[in-house]
Amino acid sequence: MVTDFQNIFVFSISTVEVIANVLVALLCGIIIALIYKYTYRGLNYSASFTASLILLTMITTIVIMVIGNNLARAFGMVGAMSIIRFRTAVKDASDIMFIFFSLSIGLAAGVKLYSIAFFGTLIVGGVHLVLNKYNFILPQSREFLLQITALNSQLPDSPFIDEFKKYCRRYKLVNVKTLGEMENEVMEFSYYINLKHESRGKDLVMQIKKMSGVKSVNLFFDED
Repeated sequence: MVTDFQNIFVFSISTVEVIANVLVALLCGIIIALIYKYTYRGLNYSASFTASLILLTMITTIVIMVIGNNLARAFGMVGAMSIIRFRTAVKDASDIMFIFFSLSIGLAAGVKLYSIAFFGTLIVGGVHLVLNKYNFILPQSREFLLQITALNSQLPDSPFIDEFKKYCRRYKLVNVKTLGEMENEVMEFSYYINLKHESRGKDLVMQIKKMSGVKSVNLFFDED
């Protein structure tokens, strides 16, 4: 019993196993990074973050091999890591998911659970690709922000309503702002709209631009 208890604190790993673990982590990390690059829909794509996913997977594997089953090393590693302060805010929830994805695969590779590392990468990555391809989590009708800048003196009563009824399922005025003074003051109107057909958003913009007094029209939507 004493011998078995002492063996808990003994951990040996060969050079071949070290290389194998790191290579598995590298391959899985590349797959994760490619999935992230292919499915990213935000406006601030970061190549350094994509590369970091690969390195994070490998580093996690190395950390697990260093710790092994040695409690002293584990506590020492926790103390060393507590010194690090991460000051970069992660704004996208999918970025956080990919960070944990890389950490999990790195853990599996570090303890030589290669099947879990490979199949975990393929299954989780495949599910993410399917959800992304078929827009599973997006609402059927997205909400757009329409901003119209126009001369107040040239606008008719209840402007834009006819066009909204033609192109939109729903529309709501959320903000009216004055951009100028004097008699020809410029007004900015902000509407939340749901289009009947999203492909006809440009047609709505063109029709409103043709109206008397309209200076500019902008249609915004969030791809995330």
